[in-house]
Amino acid sequence: MKKLVVILFCLLFLLGPGVPGGAAVSVHAQTPTDSEKEGLVSLQLLGITDFHGYLQALNDNSNGKIPSADGPITVGGGAYIASHLDALSEGKENSVRLSVGDNFSGWPFEVAAHRDEPTIEFLNAIDIELTAAANHEVDETVEFLRKHMMDGKCFGTRGVDSCFTDSTGKQFSGSDFEYLSANMRDAKSGQLILKPYMIKDIPDGQGGTIPVGFIGLNTTETILGTTSYQEGVLTADPLLEAAEKYTNELKNLGVETIIAVVHEGGTHSGYYNECVNPRGPVIDFAREASAEIDAIFTGHWHASFNCSIEDPEGNPRPVIEGSNHGRLISEMNLWIDPVTKDVVREHTTSDNHAVTRDIQPDPEIERMVTYWAERGNERFAQPVAKLTGDITRARNENGESTLANLAADAHYTAGIKTRQPADFALTAASPLKGDLLYKKGSNHSDSDGQILFGEMWNAHGYANPVVVVTLTGRQIDQILEEQWRTQSNGTTQFHPLAVSHNVKYSYDGSKPVGQRVEPGDVLINGKVLDPDRSYRVAALAYLIRGNDGYPTFKGYTNPVRAEVDRFAFLSYLEDNEVIEPPALDRVSAKK
Repeated sequence: MKKLVVILFCLLFLLGPGVPGGAAVSVHAQTPTDSEKEGLVSLQLLGITDFHGYLQALNDNSNGKIPSADGPITVGGGAYIASHLDALSEGKENSVRLSVGDNFSGWPFEVAAHRDEPTIEFLNAIDIELTAAANHEVDETVEFLRKHMMDGKCFGTRGVDSCFTDSTGKQFSGSDFEYLSANMRDAKSGQLILKPYMIKDIPDGQGGTIPVGFIGLNTTETILGTTSYQEGVLTADPLLEAAEKYTNELKNLGVETIIAVVHEGGTHSGYYNECVNPRGPVIDFAREASAEIDAIFTGHWHASFNCSIEDPEGNPRPVIEGSNHGRLISEMNLWIDPVTKDVVREHTTSDNHAVTRDIQPDPEIERMVTYWAERGNERFAQPVAKLTGDITRARNENGESTLANLAADAHYTAGIKTRQPADFALTAASPLKGDLLYKKGSNHSDSDGQILFGEMWNAHGYANPVVVVTLTGRQIDQILEEQWRTQSNGTTQFHPLAVSHNVKYSYDGSKPVGQRVEPGDVLINGKVLDPDRSYRVAALAYLIRGNDGYPTFKGYTNPVRAEVDRFAFLSYLEDNEVIEPPALDRVSAKK
């Protein structure tokens, strides 16, 4: 039974707002007095979550500010994170640094264009010891996570495709910390893809050690997430089931102090060190998860809260989420009885700390951040391919554009490299971000007819995998019909899909919505679309999951992942070397 001081819990309830019944309060308990902590062992836990590779200190509201009761606070930046971590851990006998996941697969160009290797260098440098493997950790593949990000195995050409030289002059060699996942399994073998937990021994002050268990858990939404999409590759056990299983396993190994590192979301209605009406799946998890778990770090929703939530035995335990992009550091301080090796709950404190910039930035990390920013500029300026004319998003009367057609061809090419390869590709407007123009741009390395890496990057993609799925001819016909949508005011909007070069079709705009495309007017590889035949179609995960507004796509079967969008586009440009604007002759209107 976890130790509980009822009077203190009542005091906690009075100190912070919560849900009716007092099941959740803000955690601002007092550090135990000298007499109270005599003979106890202290353990500090410092956590970040959803970092997403944000090494640079930015100033916009989404990345460089955190709301507070006194107004927005300027925060963030890798060099400031490092300094705050060192300041918080100074004088602490036992301190563990951890992450709740979504470390990489971020959006900063200099990080993502170097396959997220800069993020691993940073996390190694700030001495992260463990992380939950979250949804974005599998945005590429499980093998990419295990072999490249964890073990440092190179792929492609070193220094071009992977294994870039880091800020110390060394080649990328993978993470120095543990990735944990107690609920993500290989769909075929049924085996966990990673270790479910880590045990760290801390000194007990008497010549022995106290084992501390950390269980990593990931949102079950990972499987069908449009960037982490792993249908048919991974399965996910329910969080409570996995937590219970590995809590019991740790208990059987003699571990009494147990921390859950849970990449699943929650939110509340207050500021980052409050707990006002907490809600969401991780809050439900906290109320139901085994009482043997002493503390819960959370992430995923990019929220910020500091709660104490009753476990199933009625004892309060801390549940904390530290925002995203390096804006907050979450701290917990536990006091452990060296005899029982368990946490004395009533002495636990937790706080979210703003990563302010009123502290001296860590010079080593500052050099690292500058190095990768400069490498990002170099990467942007690298030549990729030549082009003979403008390739733009401008649509003709039939909904075609040269960029959309080029993207469809790139998706098709990626799709034919998979097992059960694609017959053709369909591409929506969502991945089309910018034009590729023949006239040179402002970059000093650009020239007329040159496509730079950064121009390619900015023109197409948002870290979505190309997926090859099976659809019947009848479903394909219906998807083409869904390009026209009747609005509430009776008007019709046209949301055209691009088709790869081996498809041609015509439509009759005079007919009612839903009756504009006849299967006999659709040719795939020169043959008429057969409503009863199955076809393999390459498309982005975002599209097949119905997020672009073509609901029939969700009836797909037999999905197989290919390359991620930007790198599929890059491969296509590099392989073809000279790109001509595709002809706008794939779709025609009947007269």
